Amino acid sequence: MPVEDVYRLLYNPDLYLRAYAKLNSNAGAMTPGATEETVDGMSLEKIHTIIETLKNERYRWTPVRRTYIPKKNGKLRPLGMPSWSDKLLQEVIHSILSAYYEPQFSEHSHGFRPRRGCHTALKEITQKGRATKWFIEGDISACFDKIDHTILLKILLEKIHDNRFIRLIKGLLDAGYLENWKYNSTYSGVPQGAVVSPILSNLVLDKLDKYVEQELIPAYTRGQRRSVYPPYNVLTFFSS
Repeated sequence: MPVEDVYRLLYNPDLYLRAYAKLNSNAGAMTPGATEETVDGMSLEKIHTIIETLKNERYRWTPVRRTYIPKKNGKLRPLGMPSWSDKLLQEVIHSILSAYYEPQFSEHSHGFRPRRGCHTALKEITQKGRATKWFIEGDISACFDKIDHTILLKILLEKIHDNRFIRLIKGLLDAGYLENWKYNSTYSGVPQGAVVSPILSNLVLDKLDKYVEQELIPAYTRGQRRSVYPPYNVLTFFSS
């Protein structure tokens, strides 16, 4: 069911304390973004300041500081480093979105989800994919950079009927980034390395999951039984 008045959840100090505890245990907690602000400067007073700014709808996202880290193939992957206040608020937003959307995601989705990952995906393939007749091959490796902001916001609006919350997310997407301390606008994508980016990307990719499960699988899977490859029958006969 759609939800309303989500924005008011951002006024709860307990959510920020939980977010702080989670982020503080991360090795990157001391890494500054576009400002010198780090976890060391966090306090209850700072949390209340963020909440009051949100109540007045005057919170402004800081452009992320873009840096690059090497990939295994020798190429470089862009990584966005948000300011500490932004990181904290993103973690709060992430917890709210996860609580609502996680139960609705496909049971076959394993990326960027709690207690799921490559190992659970491989386990499902091993247990359920042995008799699979057809596969779909695709490349979503660079999806973070290519997510359409308009489509993402429309997906959020389908179930979150709260314009203040949607405007806050739009502000995050439009905040831009600093590269070599030069400002760059963002017209698509979600920041690599941002706390809230995985759940936002999963909102878009969930549409692909649902399309495959509800449209493609019924259309291309026919019959009650899958035919067995004849040479396999021969091997089975002689091995029994």
